Amino acid sequence: MSLNALNTATAGLQVTQAAIGLVSQNVANAGTAGYVKRTLTPVSTLGNSGVATGAIGRTLDAVSLKQLRLETAGAAYTGLSAKVQGQLDALYGTPGTASALDGVMNAFTQSLQALATDPTSAASRASAVSAARTVATTVSGIAQGVQDLRSGLESQLGSEVSSASTLLARVAALNGKIAGASKTEPATADLLDQRDQAINTLSQYLDVTVREQSDGSVSLLTASGATLVDHGAAASLAFDGRGALTAQAQYTGDAKTRGVGTVTATTPAGARIDLVATGAIRSGSIAAAVSLRDDTLVQAQRQLDDLAGGLSRALSDRPAAGTAASANGLSGFDIDLTGLQAGNAVTLGVRNAAGVGRNLILMPTNGAAPDPIDPGLTDDPTALVVPVDISGGPATFAARIGEVLGTGFAVSGVPGGAAGAVRILSDPAALALTGASASVTVPASAADTKAGSGQLALFVDAGTGGGVFTGSFEGGSHLTGFAQRLAVNPAVAADTATMVDYAASTASGDTARPRALADALTSRTLTFSAASGIGGVSAPRAATVVGFTQAVIDARGAASAEARQLDEGQQIALSSAQSRFGKESGVSVDEEMSKLIQLQTAYGANARVLTAARDMLDTLLRI
Repeated sequence: MSLNALNTATAGLQVTQAAIGLVSQNVANAGTAGYVKRTLTPVSTLGNSGVATGAIGRTLDAVSLKQLRLETAGAAYTGLSAKVQGQLDALYGTPGTASALDGVMNAFTQSLQALATDPTSAASRASAVSAARTVATTVSGIAQGVQDLRSGLESQLGSEVSSASTLLARVAALNGKIAGASKTEPATADLLDQRDQAINTLSQYLDVTVREQSDGSVSLLTASGATLVDHGAAASLAFDGRGALTAQAQYTGDAKTRGVGTVTATTPAGARIDLVATGAIRSGSIAAAVSLRDDTLVQAQRQLDDLAGGLSRALSDRPAAGTAASANGLSGFDIDLTGLQAGNAVTLGVRNAAGVGRNLILMPTNGAAPDPIDPGLTDDPTALVVPVDISGGPATFAARIGEVLGTGFAVSGVPGGAAGAVRILSDPAALALTGASASVTVPASAADTKAGSGQLALFVDAGTGGGVFTGSFEGGSHLTGFAQRLAVNPAVAADTATMVDYAASTASGDTARPRALADALTSRTLTFSAASGIGGVSAPRAATVVGFTQAVIDARGAASAEARQLDEGQQIALSSAQSRFGKESGVSVDEEMSKLIQLQTAYGANARVLTAARDMLDTLLRI
């Protein structure tokens, strides 16, 4: 009996000593990131005559861990979004200040109004040109800042994809060690902690789904189901970054035309998956960087390009509106397209017999524009865009338009009208014409400063050698990136009198041109593209240049505030998930101290049994 008691007490001491050591380890790692509280589960020996050290487990709440990873990915996404949105908002300046976008635009319009008050003043003319130059510099500076942000995200993506690939390889390596380890070894719990910590860190970069395997390993999958880790094998991630980005550098599914990098996963079997094209990454900082680079900042660039295009064409174009016409039972419009240049879109409103309406955009070209032309690069992304070759001059306008419109339309010159005037008719019972309009650029070149009292190419495209901006598609869209290329016409800067003189015989005090230029910015309604996001998802925005500028600033401020609010909410959610996980799986020093007291009591009890057994043996030996 004494020998049994001796064995039982000895086993009890060993288990208690191991448990005390585990409590000490828990307390020592109470502040260690990723450490999960350890527990010891003793097991009964054969015949229930004692205990033995069993498995060392971790107090892990799988549900709270899953939620923690989900919120970690979400917080990384909203955090980066809020940061970049704030940086983008700062590029526009503080609204209402002199150096902000609205401030320089208001100063420019005021300078034109002052010039209209005293057109003979050389100082007023110089001030107006200087204010115009400030507008161009401000718009181009903001646009360049947008591309700098995109380039920074491109670089960040390369770094984070590399880090994520390293973490995948680490998880796979830990899988191999855990699958072959004994669950009773303390080192196994350490390996599990290391793997969980690696997955938690990985969740900051991309959202992953974790699946437990029977051998103790885990598999990692993307939200779309692509396998990144399977037991001891991991996919490698790569990013083919393009360095400094331009406005023309955008994401496309075609590797040959793609101007930015993409994230590619290469499986152990050698298969390659484009994780961006497949939408496999939906949260985390990598998904946020891709979204910001390819959507948010591209739209910001488009807003600036539309603003630059509107600013230029408001001052250089004449509006051409169709007037109702009919002949031989057909009805439609006469429209004067005299002076039409490549890029001066002619918009026709059409409605079929079912009453469904749509815009038909005739895009004048000189034969070097892409065919088809992407409607997303026009004002209306839902329109049907039809290129029209006008290289033959005004006398050919009617014939060329008739060719591209085809049957169902009757196109001719306007009887008694100018060579460029066109009559477009259709059968209203089959396909009714509901409207016709165009914006015709009057100056044929930047040097043509005497094109008329209401038109002046004050702003030009520095990227085409200072040419007049018409919205042309020759060799690609001239609108894309125009904000960076916006510049004041050198001919106007060299002779500020052109701000007033619109003809060889203009009187020195003539206010016609200054008033027309000021009205073009503050009173003339232009159509700005739906792609800018100001008028809605698919609705063009009708506004003055000054009104559109304010709308851009308002939209930018609202987007930044919304991103900040989303991030604040997500950070609260992350904090709650961390608190819940810490409460369930973290170390409570008070709880461990209480457990230590219990173990010390048990240790003392076993020691007393051991002492009693020894005394009994001594007594028996002396008999």
